[in-house]
Amino acid sequence: MTHLSPIIWLLIAFAMVQGCSEEQQQAPPQEPPPLPVEAITVQNEQLPIWIEYTGKTEATQRVEVRARVAGRLEEALFAEGDYVKEGDVLFIIEKDTYEAALDSAKARLEQNKASLALARRDVERYQPLVAEELAPRATLDQYEARVAELEATLKSDRAAIREAELSLSYTDVLAPISGRVSRRFVDIGNIVGYGEQTVLTTIISDDPMYVYFNPTELQFQMMRQYKSQDNMEARVNVPGNTGGMLERGQLSGQVDFSDNRVDRTTGTITMRAAVANPDHSVLEGTFVYIEVMVTDQASFLVVPPAAVHEDQRSSFLYIVGEESRIKRVDVRKGYESRHYTIITEGLQGGEQVIISGLAKLQPDRKVEVTDATDTKGIQAYLKEQNLLPSTQ
Repeated sequence: MTHLSPIIWLLIAFAMVQGCSEEQQQAPPQEPPPLPVEAITVQNEQLPIWIEYTGKTEATQRVEVRARVAGRLEEALFAEGDYVKEGDVLFIIEKDTYEAALDSAKARLEQNKASLALARRDVERYQPLVAEELAPRATLDQYEARVAELEATLKSDRAAIREAELSLSYTDVLAPISGRVSRRFVDIGNIVGYGEQTVLTTIISDDPMYVYFNPTELQFQMMRQYKSQDNMEARVNVPGNTGGMLERGQLSGQVDFSDNRVDRTTGTITMRAAVANPDHSVLEGTFVYIEVMVTDQASFLVVPPAAVHEDQRSSFLYIVGEESRIKRVDVRKGYESRHYTIITEGLQGGEQVIISGLAKLQPDRKVEVTDATDTKGIQAYLKEQNLLPSTQ
């Protein structure tokens, strides 16, 4: 057997090692196993668009109850904070002075009536005498002028009586509207009505109740574009002591006002809804959640908000592409809420949008997809959250 030199053995060993290294470099890297994910299939869906805002209640009417005549405040006939009806007597101001003024005006009327009757009889006596030239014409003219003067005086007396009656009626201070009455601002026994008319209390009308809220200009334009009704439906949720909220939709009504300008400071527009408050349970100045129904007739491509990602380039989604590989799709968002985001550009419908494992997603990564449309799609989510109208 031929003996090889140590140098040759080293060359042979080096060649074998180099060959193994080249084989390892040429072998393709092993692809990680498919990532299990859940996805929903997005389609154009007709769903109700309810936009939620925080709002504040305000009475539809606020009236100051004032003393319209001067005098001593004698009595208050209501319980502070109660609900009163229009025409209820709230206060009584002393009547003596006004009753005396009315009696005096009536007495003057009767006195002048008697004087008028006498003047008319004088005219009747002198007319035939003047006709026969047995009395001067000037005397008849004086009696006729006296009759005209007294007739005018009677009109003034009757007007004075009406004024006295009106002043007397003002001593009973009535509720000008139905609503919840405030506290008394003046104690019994005080003199009221001198100088400026004294404010005795206030009444607010809270059925219906106004709710003011402030959508952004973009949301306002969306309402104008998609609204199904001229006066959009509104429902109000009131923070409660049990369970955090009272029953959803307890107060309902319609949007009846939108301002004609955008607030330069906030970029919002003031809008108002008038909602029924028949049991007067919601007080003025209460902070509430108001939901406005924009439309239930338009169709949209809708995804869960968590499925939408953001970077410096754009908003984007991950969908399941060819060969079950992750694909990035840049999109443009429309209206978005806590419950869903409307996609206006980037999707055509029919795509499988990935909704789970979002932190591990990378483009071109292979995935193992579980279709969760029936359980986690937008319709299922809206039903779970009781966001669909009861008619659906």
